Amino acid sequence: MPPSTEVHASTGPRHTTANSKRANNGIHGIDIVVIGAGIGGLTAAIYLRRQGHRVTVLEKCPSAKDIDDVVQLTPNSNGLLRRIGIFAEDHNGNLVESTTEYSADNQILRDIHMKEPNKLWQNPYHLIRRVPLHEELQSRATSNTGDGIPVNIRTGNCVVGVDPAAATVTLENGESMQGDVVIGADGILSQARSQLSQTHIDAKSYKQSLFQFRVSRQVAVDDPTTKRYAERKGQIITWYGQDRRVVMYPCDANRQLSFVCIYPKENGETGDPSEWSTKTKQARLLEAYKGFDPSLVRLLNKAEVETLYAREVQDMDMTSNWVNGRVALLGDAAHMFHPSQDQGAACAMEDAVALAVVLQRDIPVVEITERLRLYERIREGRAHRLQKYSRLVGQDPRDPKIDLVEYTNYIFGHDEWDNSTNIFRKWDWARRPNLCWRMPVGFGPFPGPRQTFEGRPRNGTNSTFTTASIKLETSRTLLQNLFPSPSFRFKSPGTVAYASFSLTTLNKMEWLGGSGYNHLGFYMHGVRYVKLDGEVLDGTFLAVLFEDLADPIISGREELGVPKLYCSFDLGRHSRSYRMQMGWQGAKFGNLALEGLTEVDPGDSKGVIGGEDDQGIFAYKYSPAVGERGKADAEYATFVPHAGESKIVPRKVQRAYEAETASVSFDPLNWEALPTLHHIVSRLAEIPVYKIVGAKIVEGVGVPDFSSARRIE
Repeated sequence: MPPSTEVHASTGPRHTTANSKRANNGIHGIDIVVIGAGIGGLTAAIYLRRQGHRVTVLEKCPSAKDIDDVVQLTPNSNGLLRRIGIFAEDHNGNLVESTTEYSADNQILRDIHMKEPNKLWQNPYHLIRRVPLHEELQSRATSNTGDGIPVNIRTGNCVVGVDPAAATVTLENGESMQGDVVIGADGILSQARSQLSQTHIDAKSYKQSLFQFRVSRQVAVDDPTTKRYAERKGQIITWYGQDRRVVMYPCDANRQLSFVCIYPKENGETGDPSEWSTKTKQARLLEAYKGFDPSLVRLLNKAEVETLYAREVQDMDMTSNWVNGRVALLGDAAHMFHPSQDQGAACAMEDAVALAVVLQRDIPVVEITERLRLYERIREGRAHRLQKYSRLVGQDPRDPKIDLVEYTNYIFGHDEWDNSTNIFRKWDWARRPNLCWRMPVGFGPFPGPRQTFEGRPRNGTNSTFTTASIKLETSRTLLQNLFPSPSFRFKSPGTVAYASFSLTTLNKMEWLGGSGYNHLGFYMHGVRYVKLDGEVLDGTFLAVLFEDLADPIISGREELGVPKLYCSFDLGRHSRSYRMQMGWQGAKFGNLALEGLTEVDPGDSKGVIGGEDDQGIFAYKYSPAVGERGKADAEYATFVPHAGESKIVPRKVQRAYEAETASVSFDPLNWEALPTLHHIVSRLAEIPVYKIVGAKIVEGVGVPDFSSARRIE
């Protein structure tokens, strides 16, 4: 899709949206206006398009093309282009294979070969001409293929005003354009920047000038005097003088040599260097470097006159405010760089990617300003550090206080997509302090039965359960030995107590993607917990819970303090019977059976068999301290009130069955057969069954998630 070049005749102020697809048409995303179609603006447009947004780019120049110099795609920026399918080598980009440094009199200062694959950096280091890179970015932005809605590029549209609060821009022809976000990627003379703060920041002279031009590599090779500078492919060469330098880059698949020559602005130098005649530029170039080795001067004299460009080096104070309302700055509009390190385009691309990360798909409009402030926090420190370092290198790169290795590592070893994504995630998680966290925390909050990854409550109303319970009369004096704390006791002083073995099969669990699992618990009824202040709670004590799936075991132990263990279950259900066998790695250790099942009125069944006066379920959390045996990081009693759970997820029993006979038994085997469970199963096997007082199966919907669980004290 070609970019739009429509320019409306001015018939008074008009108001339009950034994109005709802004109306509610089922497409998620927001409307974004990008001012400036340079490398930074187009990179932002592509990444924002891929996030599902509708993007309009306004460019004042009819052709929207820059000077055709060389852009350094160091690994940090090259990786960002490769993420969106742009590979410099497909556009005559040059792989950097070596860097050589000379003194003004041609003494070699440093010669580093990088032809072998560099194992330190994930992405290669390329050099590419600006125009083909710009054309590829524009093509990717407007293409009908690829993710998202094609970007609308309007050239010949000069912005004269920006309203940060309303996110509107005013064009020179009087038209007003409305967006949800406005991005000022309009360079050092940014119109957007002038609207962001009362402190007006303009570009200023750095007291240096520079020349840019190209030389045919073949022309340099054909001259015996200059041949040695052009023989090696992929070689960057720098010549250092006292206060000036020459940098030569290979480009255009090693067919061209591109030069950047920086020198101090002469006291008598007048006029704008960009307005000098070609003859004047050539003369001033050779005059500026007449003190360098004659072979270099001869090479400079081969400059192709149609590519010779001169300008004053400019600088800009650090901008402390990149964001106002729903307007944000990007690239040179926010931070201008000295050309010594050629990180201006790279940093603009990093800005673009950070913006795309914080302006994610389905962003609520009310969060836009907050998200833009986050973008500023992500990028400001790195941009200002690069800005400062570029100035230092621009003054004297041989200053011993400048650690070029450290600086190179800082530039190359950065991926802004990964960096911004990590910061955005942490910011997003911090907004929801009640998110559930479990190890490994480096991956973020943990989804589970009570919470999604985003922090939404789970819906258990449609989950199903089948619970088989056997209630028995047993020994109070034996059961009380299983209490983990003296705060627990039986309410009755008698030697008879009641307990249940309850086996539940769960299914259609949202948090498990619609699947389910089995668990069997041993519940002791008629238990009282006496708090330190004398207050009492009555309930059922859950001594142990066996489950056959790791996820509920881990979440229950860590989040609820429920004593969960793993085992396997073999279940058999027939019209009149229900049987279960428990095992571990092939060793069978438990059996439960209900025989002579008869369907009864489900209205008379409550589910798990419990004590009539029980208010909820007790458990006891214990987490061992790492490296300190016998010590706990956490140790306390927990309680899940029945009343609280019923409000979260109401249970509905749909069918119920009573058994004529029932049995439960355990075989502890030995330590070899049950190396992690023998001590528990042997204690369960000790429990005497004086009498089976009830056995039933209930089926229904609505599975509580224990969200009301709390620490007792």
